[in-house]
Amino acid sequence: MKYAVILGDGMSDWKIESLGNKTCLEAAFTPTLDRLAPLAEVGLCRTVPDGLKPGSDVANMSVLGFDPRKYYTGRSPLEAVAMGIQLSDTDVTLRCNLVTVTDEANYEDKSMADYSAGDISTEEAAQLISYLKKYLDNDRFTLYPGVSYRHCMVIKNGVKGHKLTPPHDISDRPVKGHLPEGEYGEIYLDMMKKSYELLKDHPVNLKRISEGKNPANSIWLWGEGTKPGLAPFKHERCLKG
Repeated sequence: MKYAVILGDGMSDWKIESLGNKTCLEAAFTPTLDRLAPLAEVGLCRTVPDGLKPGSDVANMSVLGFDPRKYYTGRSPLEAVAMGIQLSDTDVTLRCNLVTVTDEANYEDKSMADYSAGDISTEEAAQLISYLKKYLDNDRFTLYPGVSYRHCMVIKNGVKGHKLTPPHDISDRPVKGHLPEGEYGEIYLDMMKKSYELLKDHPVNLKRISEGKNPANSIWLWGEGTKPGLAPFKHERCLKG
């Protein structure tokens, strides 16, 4: 039986002075990897099939043995299920980032200053999402709080096919040309604009600004998808995660 150990770019890390200027991986106790190394073959593995966007969601699905060409239905539904959100077959999900945008008067003229709002804490984010829910939730659109800057929106009886840009793809760049397009494009953009007006002077953000941190002054919607039809990993591989 052959085993694969896949090391992604996130394994490299930075050198840390307290570890003797080693990275976390260099300083780690890795007896299993040490035993595998002299027996291993080094090579490249393609985890993103042709026609699919290169991303950790698609690649991780491949690594776990689920063909993305068969099972992939979008990034946000995987996160929604992981958050414990019960989805119906007609729901459409969106990833909802808390981001930092610049302060130009017109939303279309703003730039993406920070796609993670300074890695805002989960506790602070929960307060902001709870506040937004009072104004953005209705019988079709529902916000769900997640972890740090990562949250979800679920649309009942929604439609797919929108042009939505991941915020990390436009870091330090103008948002113009990357705003939502499609059937619900104006609705999504209106929500993003409204979120800015609601969040820019929220006490959580005023406190963050006073501490020299980036404010979470807008939501950014992207990564749409529908309920995934994945079989449990244990049933597929007879293994537990």
